Amino acid sequence: MKKRWFPKVDNAPEPLSFTVERQVRFEEVDAIGIVWHGRYPSYFEDARTALSAQYGLGYMDFHAKGVIAPIKQMHIDYRLPLRFEDSFTIEGRWHWSEAARLNFEFILRNQQQQIVTTGYSVQMMLDHDSNILVVPPTFYQQFLQRWKEGKL
Repeated sequence: MKKRWFPKVDNAPEPLSFTVERQVRFEEVDAIGIVWHGRYPSYFEDARTALSAQYGLGYMDFHAKGVIAPIKQMHIDYRLPLRFEDSFTIEGRWHWSEAARLNFEFILRNQQQQIVTTGYSVQMMLDHDSNILVVPPTFYQQFLQRWKEGKL
């Protein structure tokens, strides 16, 4: 059974998703020829950045509205190795939350569509003075409303 990183919320819309295609570069592998474990957060970032940009909510969009969204938590499960020149995909899923946080799940698959790595990240929302936002800012609440109404 697949582990659910973020529990299903009653009446919440389905996660938003986006898939990025990549190929392992030489600089990403270690001395034994597999992707170094510390590279996976940047792979997550590739999917998270593409997914959020698709909806006009990238880092700089938040910043322009006086909000920053640093990573609060990250988890990675390694299943199979990726090697130099392997092609793979990174699926990012944005999970619903009415809180002032961003919940992302990640699934990396090799060319054979085997799951090689899974994980998640949670970002909290702060104002530019690093005060934690308890309630999402208005622009994000409007995004949530469009998401819930199926207008994205």
